[in-house]
Amino acid sequence: MSSPRARAAELRDLIDAANHDYYVLDQPTVDDVVYDDWMRELEALEAADPELRTPDSPTQRVGAAPSERFAPVTHRRPMLSLANARGRDELIAWHRRVRTVMEQEGLGEREIEFVVEPKIDGLAISLIYEDGLFVQGATRGDGVMGEDVTANLRTIRAIPQRLRLPGGQAPPAVVEVRGEVYLPLAAFAELNATRAEAGLATFANPRNSAAGSLRQMDPAATAERPLSIWCYGVGYTDGLVVRSQSEALEWLRAAGLRVNPEIRVVRTIDEVQSECEGWEARRGSVDYDIDGAVVKIDDVGVQDRLGAVGRAPRWAIAYKFAPTTAITTLNDIMVSVGRTGALVPFAVLEPVSVGGATVKLATLHNQEDVARKGLMVGDRVIVQRAGDVIPQVVGPLTQERTGDERPWVMPDHCPACGTPVVQPEGEVQIRCPNRSCPAQIQQGLFHFASRGAMDIEGLGEKTIQRFFDEGLVTSFADIYDLHRHRERLIAMEGFKDVSVDNLLAAIEASKSRPWSRALYGLGIRHVGDVTAEALVAVAPSLDALLEADADALAQAEGVGPVVAESVMEFLSSPANRELLERLRAAGLMVVSEGPTGPVDGPLTGLSVVITGGLAAFSRDDAKRAVVAAGGKVTGSVSRSTSFVAAGADPGSKLQKAESLKVPVVDEEAFLEILDGRRPPPVRDEAAG
Repeated sequence: MSSPRARAAELRDLIDAANHDYYVLDQPTVDDVVYDDWMRELEALEAADPELRTPDSPTQRVGAAPSERFAPVTHRRPMLSLANARGRDELIAWHRRVRTVMEQEGLGEREIEFVVEPKIDGLAISLIYEDGLFVQGATRGDGVMGEDVTANLRTIRAIPQRLRLPGGQAPPAVVEVRGEVYLPLAAFAELNATRAEAGLATFANPRNSAAGSLRQMDPAATAERPLSIWCYGVGYTDGLVVRSQSEALEWLRAAGLRVNPEIRVVRTIDEVQSECEGWEARRGSVDYDIDGAVVKIDDVGVQDRLGAVGRAPRWAIAYKFAPTTAITTLNDIMVSVGRTGALVPFAVLEPVSVGGATVKLATLHNQEDVARKGLMVGDRVIVQRAGDVIPQVVGPLTQERTGDERPWVMPDHCPACGTPVVQPEGEVQIRCPNRSCPAQIQQGLFHFASRGAMDIEGLGEKTIQRFFDEGLVTSFADIYDLHRHRERLIAMEGFKDVSVDNLLAAIEASKSRPWSRALYGLGIRHVGDVTAEALVAVAPSLDALLEADADALAQAEGVGPVVAESVMEFLSSPANRELLERLRAAGLMVVSEGPTGPVDGPLTGLSVVITGGLAAFSRDDAKRAVVAAGGKVTGSVSRSTSFVAAGADPGSKLQKAESLKVPVVDEEAFLEILDGRRPPPVRDEAAG
C-alpha cells in the first residue's frame, strides 16, 4: 500500500489531468463521482497532514488553467468554487458548520435566510458593465484568471449590450455580473444530430457543447449556436451596494439580465432540503441541464463574516444530485435501421443507473462516431445522460483494458433484411436501399402514427412491432382496416376490449387530421412538417398532388428542386399510388380544409418564422394561426422574411434575423398581431 505522501502526489496528478481534459480540452475522461472521490481523498490526506498541502494542489485551486488561445483576464474578485453536499446528512452538517462559525463571529442569535438556485451545468462567465455598457466578458478559468471571450459573448442575445434600469435609474460605474452560459437540451440534441450527419465529432454533453461554442476563435461560429445564459450574482462593483443575494438577483432582473424565475428564498434548513429535492424531481422537465442546487446564505453581511476556507466560500454549498454520468461495460454494439434506411449503431450496456434512470442502451450516432471515440466491445465506458436527451457513450476508459476487448465494424448487409448496404455519394450515413425492409416499414408506421403526423394515441413503437409481426399492419392503409380485426386484437396478450376500442377510436379520429399532416406522415424524404404545409399550398388535394409536376412543386415556399424531385420519385411508384388511393378510400382528409387562395387577414402577404417555445399554443397551432390570419410560415430566416416571432429559449434563427435586420417580436406582440390589435412590424428595407 502506498504512503500518504505518494498517494497525495498520485491524486494531484490524476486531478490535474482530469481538469485539463475537462476545462481546457472540453473532452471529459473521468466520471464526476470518481473525480469527487479523488478530491475528497486528497482533502482528507491534507487535513490529516498539512505538510502534504502543496501550493499547486488542486484543493487550493478553483479550476484548471485557462486556454492560451484567448487573452488572459484577471478577475477583480476571485470566482470561487463550491463545496459539495450529497444528501440530507451532508447538508445538515454544512448548516451546523455555518452556525458554529456564526457563533464564533458573534452572530449566533441572528436569524438567517437561504437562497436556493438551480446549479446550471454550463460554463461560468463574468460580464463587466461600465456605466451600463457591456465592455468585457471572461470565462472563470482558474478562478483568479480567465479567458477574454467578449466578442463571442456579444453574440448571445440573452446578454444585453446595455443595462436597462427602470425609471431612468443611473447604472453603477462598474458592475461585474456572474452567470452560466449553457446550451438548451433540445438544441444540444439537434446540434449533435446535425454534426453526426455531417460526419463531425459530437459533443459529450450540453456543458461541453456550450464551452466549445463559446471558445470558438471566430465569433460567427459562436453566433450559429443558440447559447443562452442564467445570471446568478454580482462580483466586483463600484457604485452598487446590495445587502443580500435575493436583492442582487432582483437588481439583475430589473437591469434586463436573465435570472431563473424559480429561485426561492426560504427560512429553515428543512425548507432548503425540500427545495433541493424539488429541483431534483423536476430536473428532467426543464430545457437545461442541472446537476444540483446551490444553497446560499442570503445576507451579504453574514457572507462576508463567514468568509471562505481554501477553495470554497463557507456561506454557500452545492447540493449535488444523482450523477448524470456513470461507468459501465460496453457489452456490444448493434445497429438499428431507420425509416429512411439509415443504419445507426447503438451501445448495448451493462445496466447502470444514470441520473435516477436505469440505462441499458445509448446512442452512438454513426460509424465515424464509434471510430473517433476509439470504442471497442468489452470496454469500460463513461455514459452520459442529460435530462430527457437520449443517453450516449462519452468514451472508453482505455487504462482499464484487459486485452479481451474487440474492435467493431459496421455490417456490410442490413441486419433487418440482409440486403447489401450502400453509402450514397456525399453522405456520412450507411443505408439499406431495400424499401421493403421490415425495419424501415415499422419505423415508417411509427412516424405515420406519431403526434406530429396522424397523432394516433395508443399506436406506439412496441404495438406497431406486434401488429407487424402478426401480419396485421404492413402499410399505412392497414391501420385503417384494424377495426375488422377487433376480436383478434382483444384476444392478443396485453389487450382488452376497452384498450382495443380506445385504439380504434383514436384511429377513426385521425381521419380528420389536415391533409398536410397526412402528407408529412407518408415519410417522403426531405418532407418535414413545414415543407408539407408548403406543398399543400400548391397541391391542396391528393388529386392536385398526383397531377403536379416537379416544376410546380418547386414553386412552393422553401421547397426547391431537390424536395420536388423527392416527392415526384415517391409518386412515381405504382405501389405508393395504390397506397394513397387506399388512404383516400379509408376516409382520410386528402383535401385541404383551408382556402386555396390568399386569405384576407392581418398577415396577408407576410412571411413569418416562429422560433422558441410559446406559452399560448403549440408550434403547430401557431403555424395554423398564421395561415388563418393570411400569412405563411417558413422554416428558415431569409431576406424575404417579414418578421420573426420569438418565444422562450429561441434558437439560431434569432441571431440570423438580427444579422439580416429582420424584425423580431415577442409572444405578447405576436398574439396582438394575430388578433389585429397591433400592426405587423415594418421592415427597414434600407437596413436589410
